[in-house]
Amino acid sequence: MCRVPLDRLSEEKFARVICYPKYHPKELERRLCEMRLLGIKALCFIGDKKIGNLSILGKGYVGVVVSACTEMGKAALKIRRTDADRETMKHEAEMLKIANSVSVGPKLIGFTQNLLLMEFIEGFLLPLWIERVKGERNAVKRIRGVLRSILEQCRRLDEAGLDHGELSRAPRHIIVDNEDNPWILDFEAASNTRKVSNVTSICQFLFLKGKTADLISEATNYTVEDEIVSFLRRYKRKRTQRNFNEILKACGLTA
Repeated sequence: MCRVPLDRLSEEKFARVICYPKYHPKELERRLCEMRLLGIKALCFIGDKKIGNLSILGKGYVGVVVSACTEMGKAALKIRRTDADRETMKHEAEMLKIANSVSVGPKLIGFTQNLLLMEFIEGFLLPLWIERVKGERNAVKRIRGVLRSILEQCRRLDEAGLDHGELSRAPRHIIVDNEDNPWILDFEAASNTRKVSNVTSICQFLFLKGKTADLISEATNYTVEDEIVSFLRRYKRKRTQRNFNEILKACGLTA
């Protein structure tokens, strides 16, 4: 759907997205005011998810994500669900800010009680991206480059003391853009108080079990051996560069 300016968002079909899953006029007005505070001029209902007959970018336990037009250009807007298990988006904003401090995740633009405004990342979820590029010229090199970047980002999160929390099952949490840059998304379950396990979790997802691990093995013609488990345990005990390099080597991600 084309760009819908703020003064039209009070129409019921749009209001039921902004106040998903339970619409209330006062709550809608509160959220529209918050959009104005963040400099949002309009929403664009695009994406492969649906609420009613409207397209959106994403839908999860905490919020729905839509495309927003701001004074600075296109952005991604996460809107807190009315039935979310938290009263504010502050925690996720703080976690994303920590990730940004080590050059991970979409840039945080701003937040309010019910809204989180972020840099818009255009691309494909990692499994789909691999399906699209495998078999192309230099595909193996490109895929390995993306995988190494993901592991390096996870190491930076470990060093920052921020645990993502959902990287052992991450098919919806990593996007690869048009320049082969991977982006780790969705820090709603992240924590800077629990023990970090980003590298170990992402290795389980990418190399050890599940459909994505099988896809990566097929696309790169490389099978990660069981010995990686001992390297991951060693890294978990002592997060040194040497131990991290051993993981990269076991995954076939060194030059």
